[in-house]
Amino acid sequence: MKMKMGQLVMRIWIAGLALGLAHPSGAEEKPLAPGEGTTVAKADQEEVDRPTASADVAFLSQYIWRGYALSKDSLVIQPSVTAAYKGFSLNVWGNLDTDVYQGAYKGDSKWNETDLTFGYDHSFGILGVGAGFIYYALDGADDWKEFYLSLGVDTLLAPTLTVYREVSKNQGWYVHLGVSHSFELPRDMTLDLAGSVSYWGSDNDNMVEYNDDLSRTSERFSGFHDGLVSAGLTIPFWKYFTVVPSIAYAFPLSHQADNEMQALSWGGNANHVFGGLTLSVAF
Repeated sequence: MKMKMGQLVMRIWIAGLALGLAHPSGAEEKPLAPGEGTTVAKADQEEVDRPTASADVAFLSQYIWRGYALSKDSLVIQPSVTAAYKGFSLNVWGNLDTDVYQGAYKGDSKWNETDLTFGYDHSFGILGVGAGFIYYALDGADDWKEFYLSLGVDTLLAPTLTVYREVSKNQGWYVHLGVSHSFELPRDMTLDLAGSVSYWGSDNDNMVEYNDDLSRTSERFSGFHDGLVSAGLTIPFWKYFTVVPSIAYAFPLSHQADNEMQALSWGGNANHVFGGLTLSVAF
């Protein structure tokens, strides 16, 4: 990286508390990607000591990960299952593109990604700490392996800073700062607003900057990368179920990020408006 980690964290913290949603198969939120914007759950001791399980499936207009569009003009279906006990958790997440835009499977329906996230969360008063490992199993691309460390504060806007370290072929740092707030509505519904900004620093020549004509350079990418704002409406029904319609906007934070996101996104755009519906059940 071009700057020390301490300087990087301070700059991105000052740069702006913005919102969290969103992968390397095209090159990182998909909404609420594993480990993205990780927050430490607030629970009493009784809740911490009992096993929990949850599952959801999202139907989205586009797959966006860390600003990259990894689908275009198709519905994507993203199921997820999580089990947790005493702060430890295991999540399995996947992506099904119902009409692949490009490549060998163009026009077909294709399951093209499975992610495994192992995590541990703990709270110390208003401070929450999380750490874990994410394995991205990708079809048609090299798999990614990331460790992450997350710090969250139970205060206004619930700021959360998460640092990711990729340790396989695409070594580098991805720093994600997110904030969020929920407004209570009648019938136990909530309006959920969120936002995020990020910084990406590459440690090798696989993640590089791009010229205005979208040709590759030899300069490793290092700079502010992608931002995201999102809004969702959480609607509970029956006892364990919720449905969440949502909409989000992803955008580059710098000129160099704009070029890079255009070059690596399916369809060649750096700005993306996308949304959909998520059905969830939790026990």
